[in-house]
Amino acid sequence: MRVFQPRHKQQGPGSVRTLAYAIVTPNGVERGSRRGRRALGGPFRQPPDTATADCAAAWSVPVPALRFAPPSTLKYVNRIVLFYGFTPIADPEAVRLWQRALCEKLGLTGRIIISKDGINATVGGEIGAVKQYVKTTREYKGFRGIDVKWSDGGAEDFPRLSVKVREEIVSFGAPGELKVDENGVVGGGTHLAPEELHRLVEEKKQAGDEVVFFDGRNGFEAQIGRFKDAVVPDVATTHDFIRELDSGKYDALKDKPVVTYCTGGIRCEVLSSLMVNRGFKEVYQLDGGIVRYGEAFKDQGLWEGSLYVFDKRMHLEFSDDAKTIGQCVRCEAPTSKFENCSNPSCRTLTLYCADCASDPATLRCPDGCAA
Repeated sequence: MRVFQPRHKQQGPGSVRTLAYAIVTPNGVERGSRRGRRALGGPFRQPPDTATADCAAAWSVPVPALRFAPPSTLKYVNRIVLFYGFTPIADPEAVRLWQRALCEKLGLTGRIIISKDGINATVGGEIGAVKQYVKTTREYKGFRGIDVKWSDGGAEDFPRLSVKVREEIVSFGAPGELKVDENGVVGGGTHLAPEELHRLVEEKKQAGDEVVFFDGRNGFEAQIGRFKDAVVPDVATTHDFIRELDSGKYDALKDKPVVTYCTGGIRCEVLSSLMVNRGFKEVYQLDGGIVRYGEAFKDQGLWEGSLYVFDKRMHLEFSDDAKTIGQCVRCEAPTSKFENCSNPSCRTLTLYCADCASDPATLRCPDGCAA
């Protein structure tokens, strides 16, 4: 006998059909079944801490089990969640196995990276399944305080489920430099909520100073959206940031108030720490990243343009008032759409307008392909 978590799919006007997915523990035992009761030593109403202890005995880490959730009355809709958490993880491989089992049973796809310093995840699927995933993930002690960001989309926006253990959850190439404890990154920038950011900008302006926005993303992402007058470092990947910071280009900013920002906040956790370590005296980071800022102020604040995202959507806008600041590399027409070069040996991701992208002859690097 299997235990199922109901979920609902809209079949037509006024009709709802109940679907289901099995509820299992991370060690593969089905909760609620006779086999599960024998394995866990009791019925399904076993206390949560006991169930967690059973998982810990199996994996030697306190990984929480899935819980049965009451039936949902929501219609069948999809959502994507984005979150990260910096916390020491004694056994990243055990957490990887748990996260993969959890996502597979809930029918979720996306990308999850785990390291000794924490977790970085973007997953999508049916909203009831995603909520169950978030609830269960938060039962792990180190992930209880994760800030989850929701957006439109679903499992179809990701080609598959990828859950990996890596040396860093954000690849800056400085695993030995980052320090993490149970409270997060040690020695990073001061966190600012979107409203606090506006207050800081106004306070510095009244004092005759100016806040410097420092983009913590890959350079191409800023082509379609960025904070007004932001410094955009010449980086193709996050690995390039240390080289940029050590180059001396930004030494003039070391005595200025610098606000780092990125998509969801995770890259700035590391970047602000690297900047503090290199002598930047007043470093801040936008808490929750551009996503949280966009939720708060849409396109009526200091942000301009679209937000690049690493899935099939490619970009998103916070409102109908969003400016299009990107330009086609061929004709300079306004666009926010990145396309791969039509040359099979190149495939460089570049901005093209719809007209230039419609013809393979113009969907090519205008200065010739490097490949």
